[in-house]
Amino acid sequence: MDTRRLYSFIKIIDAGSITRAADILHIAQPALSQQLSALEGQFGQQLLIRSKRGVAPTEAGRVLYRHAQLILRQVDLAHAAVSVSGRAPAGSVSVGLAPYSLGAALALPLLKSVRERYPDILLHINENFGGVISEAIMTGRMDMAFIYGAGPLRGVQFEPLRTEDLFLIGAPGGTAPAGARGEVSLEELEHVPLLLPSGIHTIRQVVEAAFQHASLQPNVVGEVESALTLVNAVDANLGATVLPWSAARAVLDVHSLSVRRIVNPTIQVKLSLVTSDNQPLSEPALAVHDLFLELIAAYDDSPGMEKAPE
Repeated sequence: MDTRRLYSFIKIIDAGSITRAADILHIAQPALSQQLSALEGQFGQQLLIRSKRGVAPTEAGRVLYRHAQLILRQVDLAHAAVSVSGRAPAGSVSVGLAPYSLGAALALPLLKSVRERYPDILLHINENFGGVISEAIMTGRMDMAFIYGAGPLRGVQFEPLRTEDLFLIGAPGGTAPAGARGEVSLEELEHVPLLLPSGIHTIRQVVEAAFQHASLQPNVVGEVESALTLVNAVDANLGATVLPWSAARAVLDVHSLSVRRIVNPTIQVKLSLVTSDNQPLSEPALAVHDLFLELIAAYDDSPGMEKAPE
């Protein structure tokens, strides 16, 4: 198979137009149309639907688009592996991190450690939601990620590493109950104004599930996706929030806030290192993977966090 045709096909889908794709690829439109026709002939399927507004993939085209991305990524990895064979790991590695998590707290240490130990590795860090990151790993656009959840999810391999308790974070003397021994019960939180991420985020889902199981209703007064804005809003006493200890500890380094473990029941989130289930990690990605595990192991001194069971 001519990988150039696959690359052109991906560009056509991304551009939504054969004309725009031809401009991007700097080739004549008739030549690009000929490549597409050859690809459709090879698979015996119509891959695109053409209209005045451009082109859109057929169901067969969507399937080929996903596989073409994986094939071309494997070709790139093969070229990179051959070019650096016998030398220190080098190349580009992408890592996804869930916001409000231990992964986000380790972003700076990971970047620093990669620069010190593997200066020829270009590290790309993407802080995003688990669903977005999982899809990026399945399509080969990301090497690994540290996100909430323990699977299963088709096309993604989960390596459970940590379980973290959730804590209530609030302004001292604010609207949250005082609590005893640094703890606060779930029942006491029912009327506390809460600032939480939107429903797509695992923390929000876990918190709402705990309230529902206890036949309680959370008092969510705002949805905030930005960690910086969330902390500033809590500091301004606009509401309290719920975070795992790793994220709460980073908050305490900057703000004087009240931090209490949620009990009766405790609420926990699982954190896993995820990779693709159908393509191996490149040599530089393996190096970053092992380095990330080292950093996680060194983070064992935090309260409310334990290793995942073997």
